[in-house]
Amino acid sequence: MPLNLPNSLTWLRILLIPLFVAVFYLPDGWLPKETINLTATLIFALAAVTDWLDGWLARRLNQMSAFGAFLDPVADKLMVAAALIVLVDLDRAGVDVALIIIGREIAISALREWMAKVGRAGNVAVSFIGKLKTTAQMIAILMLLYHEPILGWSHTGQVGRLLLYLAALLTLWSMLHYLFMAWRALKNQPAS
Repeated sequence: MPLNLPNSLTWLRILLIPLFVAVFYLPDGWLPKETINLTATLIFALAAVTDWLDGWLARRLNQMSAFGAFLDPVADKLMVAAALIVLVDLDRAGVDVALIIIGREIAISALREWMAKVGRAGNVAVSFIGKLKTTAQMIAILMLLYHEPILGWSHTGQVGRLLLYLAALLTLWSMLHYLFMAWRALKNQPAS
């Protein structure tokens, strides 16, 4: 397990998860609701920035590793799953949307692992629709975590919910895309 700057940032993202969750479950009265929302949003935003930064640094510093390639998506999925579970608990997101997004992440991770084992990992590489899904999902989660008016605009929660439903639709679309790409790559391959 190489310990370099990109992998350290990925570990930091994983270590932020319990801190992120704990902010919402502090004893009543320790912090005002607005401070809790802002703190959790900033922690999640920091995690999102480290997600981008660790990949960029790994390429820039030529510090890509098999371990980093494994750990980075695990950290992402753990952070998103933790955020969705907290949002469901706070009644800011629906259980249906959380199950779709988390279920898809598990299914596609398993599909990618299986495709890598059969030498076809490139057939389920990240696509544009997957990137679009991630963008909508991250913006939605940030808005739902903050859940406070922004510059007097009080529809943060409603827009966040709409974006999360859009992310769920894009999640299903991207899952079907990846399944189709895997099926197309394997349909003429003999069973082993």
